[in-house]
Amino acid sequence: MTSRSHTKKPGKRTADKAPAVVPLTHDTGSFPIVGIGASAGGLEALERFFRHVPYECGFAFIIVQHLDPTHKAMMAELLQRITPLPVIQIHDRMKVEPDHIYVIPPNSDLSLLHGILHLIEPASPRGLQLPIDFFFRSLAIDVRDSGIGVILSGMGSDGTLGLQAIKENGGGVFVQAPDSAKFDSMPRSAVNTGLADVIVSAEELPGRIIAYLQHVSHIIKPGPTVAEKDQSSLEKAIILLRAHTGHDFSLYKKSTTYRRIERRMGIHQIVRIEDYVRYLRENSQELNLLFKELLIGVTGFFRDPAVWEQLSTEVIPALLSNSPDGKVLRAWTPGCSTGEEAYSLAMVFQEAVERVQPNKFLSLQIYATDLDRDAIDKARAGVYPSNIAADVSEERLRRFFIQDEQGGGYRIGKQIREMAVFAQQNVIMDPPFTKLDFLSCRNLLIYMVTELQRKLLPLFHYGLNPGGILLLGSAETIGSATDLFAPLPGKTRFFRRMETSRTEPIEYPSAFTRSRALTTVGVPPWTAAPSPVPNLQALADQLLVQYYCPAAVLVNREGDIIYTSGKTGDYLEPAAGKANWNIFVMARKGLAATLDEAFRRAIRQKERVTLKAVMPGAGGGTRAVDVTVQPLAEPEALRAMVMVVFTEAATAPAADKIDNGETAVAHDAQIESLTHELLQAREEMRINREEMQTSQEELRSANEELQSTNEELQSTNEELTTSKEEMQSMNEELLTVNNELSAKVEELSRIASDMKNLLDSTDIATLFLDDALRVRRFTSRTTSLFKLIPIDIGRSITDITSDLDYPALSADAREVLRTLVFIERQIATCDKRWFSIRIMPYRSLDNRIDGVVITFSDISATKNLEAELRATETSLRVLLQKSRGEEEKHEQT
Repeated sequence: MTSRSHTKKPGKRTADKAPAVVPLTHDTGSFPIVGIGASAGGLEALERFFRHVPYECGFAFIIVQHLDPTHKAMMAELLQRITPLPVIQIHDRMKVEPDHIYVIPPNSDLSLLHGILHLIEPASPRGLQLPIDFFFRSLAIDVRDSGIGVILSGMGSDGTLGLQAIKENGGGVFVQAPDSAKFDSMPRSAVNTGLADVIVSAEELPGRIIAYLQHVSHIIKPGPTVAEKDQSSLEKAIILLRAHTGHDFSLYKKSTTYRRIERRMGIHQIVRIEDYVRYLRENSQELNLLFKELLIGVTGFFRDPAVWEQLSTEVIPALLSNSPDGKVLRAWTPGCSTGEEAYSLAMVFQEAVERVQPNKFLSLQIYATDLDRDAIDKARAGVYPSNIAADVSEERLRRFFIQDEQGGGYRIGKQIREMAVFAQQNVIMDPPFTKLDFLSCRNLLIYMVTELQRKLLPLFHYGLNPGGILLLGSAETIGSATDLFAPLPGKTRFFRRMETSRTEPIEYPSAFTRSRALTTVGVPPWTAAPSPVPNLQALADQLLVQYYCPAAVLVNREGDIIYTSGKTGDYLEPAAGKANWNIFVMARKGLAATLDEAFRRAIRQKERVTLKAVMPGAGGGTRAVDVTVQPLAEPEALRAMVMVVFTEAATAPAADKIDNGETAVAHDAQIESLTHELLQAREEMRINREEMQTSQEELRSANEELQSTNEELQSTNEELTTSKEEMQSMNEELLTVNNELSAKVEELSRIASDMKNLLDSTDIATLFLDDALRVRRFTSRTTSLFKLIPIDIGRSITDITSDLDYPALSADAREVLRTLVFIERQIATCDKRWFSIRIMPYRSLDNRIDGVVITFSDISATKNLEAELRATETSLRVLLQKSRGEEEKHEQT
C-alpha cells in the first residue's frame, strides 16, 4: 500500500544549508525515535537517506544492521562524512538524545528501556540472527506511538515482525520502495505484510517522515475525547466505509476509529477531518487503505508464552481427559488475521495428544475466521518468512514446517494445515460457530464498545459446549458476564463455560444494532443520556407504593413471576427443592386451587376475575384476602401478561363478649357464611362442568386434526423413505467420485514431485511463461540468470533483471506465440558465459497454446572449445601457407 500523494520530492541538502524544520516534541517532553533496519546494500541507502535529513530535526535515529561479529564496524565514520548530525556507535546504557544518529556495534542485540539503550549478547554469534526484529519490538513497547520503523535495502525478512509490533502500538511504518533498493528482499517482505504507511525511495523517506510527525504532533491534543471531535464527519467516514466495503464500524470504539483516521490524515498531511472525508469520497483506493488500517491484524506464533504454556499443560489435557475415543474436538478463533494463532493452537494440541493421550484417537477441527480477505488468503497459503524462527522453536520448525528452499521461508506442514479451516466472517453480522470445545478471541473485544461486548459474550457462551473454554486477551475481561463464565486459576485469561439460569434471549448478530433509546435526534448514538433527577412527586409515589398499596405480582401467561410489588409473603412462599418462580407453585395452600381456576378463567375470558374472602391458609394467618386477576392488553410492553393483586378483605370488629341476646345473630351469620360458601362451590362446579364440555369439544376437534396429520405424516414418511434411498444412492456415487478425486490428487502430487525432480536433475535452467509473458514457474538454475524469487510469480518477464545480453527475449517469445515455431539462439551473459536458448510454445494436454517454455543450456565449455579450435585452425592455415610458399620458392630455384 503505497502512499505518494500530497508530497513533492525534496531537493538535495548540504550541511551548509538545511531546510528549516520545527523540532518535534510531544506535550510530555518526549521526542520521536526512528528505528532504521538495513542489511546488504544498506550503506548506499543510508547515505541517500541522511543526505536529506535536516539539522536539528528534533528526533533520534537508531540504525540496526546485520554485521559480521568479527569485523570492525566503520558505519559511524562513513555516515559522519555526509551528515552534520553526530553519529555515535552505541555502548551499553547510552541515553538516547534528539538530533543524534546511533549505530549498533557488531555481535550485539539492541534493546530500549525508558530511553536508555542496552546491548545484549546474542544467543549464538553465528546462525540466524534477527537484530532488527528484536530492536523494533523493544522500540514499540518503550515509546509506543512515538516510534517510527524504517526498512531499507537488505536480504531476508528481518524487521517484518518488528514492524507489526510498531504498527500495533500506533507507530508509523516507512519502507524503501523495493524497485529502488539494491537488494529488495527486506523491503518487499515488509510491503507484503500490508502494514507500510509510505513506500517511496530512500531520498524521499526523510521528507515523508518529517511531514507525518509534524502533522501528528499538530492534531494530537492532550487527553482528547470523542465528544470533542467532529462527530458528523466521523459518522460520514464510517458511512462511506460501510457503503464501499459492506462492513459497519459504528460499533467499534470511536476513540480507536478516530486515531486510525488521524494516522491516515497524517500520511496525507490533511489537517481537518472534513477535508479527509471529502478525500475519501474522491478516492476509492483510500477507502481500501483506511479499511486495512482499521483491520490491523497484529499476530504471531505462540504470542504470550505463558498463555500457551497453561494451554499445553492444563487446559488441553483437561479437555482430552473428558473426551471419548474418536471424538473430534472443535475450536474457533475469530479475528485470526494471517493464521499464526490457529496454527499455534493446532501444534500445541498435537503435542498434547501425543504426550497425554497417546492411546486415544482424538483430533481437532479449528475454524479460523477474519474480516480481512487478504489475511485469510495468506493464512490459507500457510507461508511465513524465515524470521518466525524467533518465535517458533527449532524442534517445531523441523516437525511442523517445510522449509522453502527458493524463498527462504517456511510453509506449514500438511498435518497441521488440514486441522484448520479458514473463512472470511464478520463476527458482528454473521452467525457464530457452535458445539465448540475451545474458543480463542484474543485482542478483538478491546476494539469494540461495551454494549457490543455484552452481546458477544452470551453468543460465545451459546456456541461453547458445557465445560468449554474461552480465551481472551490480556487486556480483556468478561465484564458483567460472571454468571456465564468462571475464570481458571492463574494470571491468564482462560474462562470455563458455566451453566446458567438466564432467561434473556440471545441476540444473534443480525440483531446487533444500537438501542433505540440511545439514538435520539441530535444526540450521537454513543453518547448516553444523563440520569433523570428524582423529584418530590416521584419520591412520594415510591413511598405510597411501598407502604400503602396492596401486594401484587406481574406474571406471564404460564404463571412465571416477572415482577413483585409490596409484601407478598402472606400469600406466596418459595417451594422446597430447586428454585421455581411460578405463582401456582409458590401460592399458599388455601390459595392454590382457587387462584389456578381464576387465572385460567381470566385468560380465557380476557376480563378481570375477583375472588372474595379467600383464606390463604398456614403461614398466611387467619385474615381473608381478596384476589384480583387482571389480564393486561396495554401498554404494549405488558401485553399478554397478567397482574395478580392481593387485597386484605374487610373483617367485622371482634367483641370481647357475646351475651345471650346476640347468640342468634351470630348463628344467623354463620348460616349465611355457610350458604355463601355453598353457592360459591356450586358456581365453581358449574364453571368446571362448562370447562369440561369445552375441553371435550376441543379434544374431539384435536383428535380429528391428529388423525389427518397422522395420514399426512404417513405419506411424508413414505416420501422420505424414497428420498432416503435416493440419497444413499447419491452418497455412494459421491463417495466413488471422492475416491477417484483423492486418487487423482495423489497422482497429481506424485507427478508434480516427479516433474520437480526431473527439472532439477537435468540441471538446465527452465522458465515457464504464460501467454502474457508473466512468470508461471521456474527451476532453481534459472535464478543464476534472472533475479527471481518465489513472489515474482505472476510478474512480467520484462520487469525481471537478467544477466543475459538478450534484449530481444520478449520479442522472440511473442513471435513464437504468433507463429508456433520454436526459436533457438546462442546468447552470452555479462560475465562471458554462453547459453543456448530455446523458446518453444507451451501446449496443454487439450492441444491449447498457453504460453512458452524457455530452456537455457550452458554451452560455455563448447564455446571455449570452439574458440580454441578456430585459433588452432588459423595457426595451421598460416603454417600451411608458409610451407607452400617455401615449396614454391624451392621449385623456382
